[in-house]
Amino acid sequence: MSATLTPAQAAARMVDSLGVEALAKAQAYTTGNHWMLLWGVVVSVVVAFVMVRLRLLDRIAARFANPARFWATYAVSAAFLLISAVLALPWTIYSDWHRERAYGLSSQPLGDFLGQQAIGEAISVVLVGLFLVGVYALIRKAGRRWWLWSGGLAGVMTLLGLLAGPPLIEPLFNDYQPVPPGEVRTALERIADDVGIPHDRIFMYDGSRQSDRFTANVSGIGPSARIAIADVALKEASLAEVRAVTGHEAGHYKLGHVWRYAVIFPLLAMVFFFLLDRLFAPTARLLGSDARLDEPRGLPVFAVVGSVLGLLVTPLTNTLTRIGETEADLYSLRTVNEPDALASALVKTAEYRYPRPSPLEEVLFYTHPSVEKRALMAMEWKAAHPAPAGPAAPAQP
Repeated sequence: MSATLTPAQAAARMVDSLGVEALAKAQAYTTGNHWMLLWGVVVSVVVAFVMVRLRLLDRIAARFANPARFWATYAVSAAFLLISAVLALPWTIYSDWHRERAYGLSSQPLGDFLGQQAIGEAISVVLVGLFLVGVYALIRKAGRRWWLWSGGLAGVMTLLGLLAGPPLIEPLFNDYQPVPPGEVRTALERIADDVGIPHDRIFMYDGSRQSDRFTANVSGIGPSARIAIADVALKEASLAEVRAVTGHEAGHYKLGHVWRYAVIFPLLAMVFFFLLDRLFAPTARLLGSDARLDEPRGLPVFAVVGSVLGLLVTPLTNTLTRIGETEADLYSLRTVNEPDALASALVKTAEYRYPRPSPLEEVLFYTHPSVEKRALMAMEWKAAHPAPAGPAAPAQP
């Protein structure tokens, strides 16, 4: 940072370096994402309405003499997941594939996108289907406190997902390989040592298959925890940027953010199930469904309540996430101490996250603090922790 620039001026200059056109494009993409949240709820309601009016799940449930049995509940739940995915597929293609390509954020072919969607849906049918079987069993057996037990079940599923995700699920979507020997791997090994992750769990993966975004992550818990950095970051980042970004991700792991969410998510699930218990009947009447709360053919009602409540709780969950992101930035600055590199790496994410939102927009919609705010924090850290002067040059004869 130039001695003539304040931290705020330095951060602003970094953002300005993107250019007016790039900033306008980022703003259009980000604002569009806000509207996509609302349209996503509309799509969920339309899909549920179609399923109820055509009595699609009713016809499947009618094939079973005892709809409360395990296989009957699982069959109807799996059918709901599959049918809703098919009905929403045009929206999914537009929102998750076409729009990303239109803004230059992905080059994934449609066939590969659809193939990965099919894999994701197959996993959902197995795991979410079994979870729903458990929820319906609790509704039938636990009485009025079923929502409390269902929140606990959501917590168990979250922990299982954290354990199984990195070794079993994530490799179904990307190819993970050890980072080859060299200065990048050496730097990552030092960070791994700081957070207690073994060196054999440091990977690079073909993130460019789905997205051209600059990213890295530390995922999993216990024996499944690992560091993974996308090929996009390895190609586009300097060594200092790799260190700074990986230090940020390692901060999430070291500070126990995953455990924070493992507690918060079940609590939110309990609140959701409690409200669902109260809102199910009036919502079913609005949709024209005669299903009871304990019948899986009422899953479209679940989906509508869930999508609306999910939208309403977004500012809260975003605020919790932003707090964690700020803490991880500070961890990277303290341990890796690459403020310029952290700021420059963050600016590279501005293409898909407008760096100058209004305060209200940031509170409502942003999962991360604004890029300019994060760059400012890095520059303030740099100003408060100047690099030590190097040794004086020897006198020339």
